[in-house]
Amino acid sequence: VQLVESGGGLVQAGGSLRLSCAASGSIFRINRMGWYRQAPGKQRELVATITGDGNTNYADSMKGRFTISRDNAKNTVDLQMTSLKSEDTAVYYCNALVILNTTPYEGRYWGQGTQVTVSS
Repeated sequence: VQLVESGGGLVQAGGSLRLSCAASGSIFRINRMGWYRQAPGKQRELVATITGDGNTNYADSMKGRFTISRDNAKNTVDLQMTSLKSEDTAVYYCNALVILNTTPYEGRYWGQGTQVTVSS
């Protein structure tokens, strides 16, 4: 399974950015998809997740500013980020819990990450 992120970049504080992630491979079903981030010198942290039936979960600091969405038919997940702050600067990673065509077990997969830099 490959997860490929896009949409990162440099944005001014208060601005918006949209991240996208596409999953490909021998996929039977994708359960939960999500976004995590890791700032320099910090641990990777949850940003938001979304289940196959659309239930979402956000880290407290992202509520009201970030919106996660997915397209089950295309195996994609997006993250719309608004009112960005300098502390949102991090590498953002796409994550998916996937059941493959070849096994009934769920595996966890990560994208390579995309840099988001918010200038103040």
